[in-house]
Amino acid sequence: MTEEELSVMKQHAEYLKEYMNQGSILIFGPVLDPNGAFGLAIVAADNEDEVKRIIENDPASKINKYEYYPMLATLPQ
Repeated sequence: MTEEELSVMKQHAEYLKEYMNQGSILIFGPVLDPNGAFGLAIVAADNEDEVKRIIENDPASKINKYEYYPMLATLPQ
C-alpha cells in the first residue's frame, strides 16, 4: 500500500467509526481472504439512499470499489 493509500485508509477508518458511534454501522473491518483482502461493513439504514450517502462521502470511495446488498436481519432491541 502506498503512503497515499495508507493515509486514505486511515481517514476511511475514522469516517466509519463516526457512523459506528452513531449506531448506523454495526461492525466493519478487513476480511482476510487469501485471494485478496477486502473490507466489510454491516450498515443499519432506513433506506438505500442513506447507504449511498455513506459510501459517496467515504474518503476511500475514491480508491476502492464498493458493492452493497440488502440483508434481512433480526436485531436485538
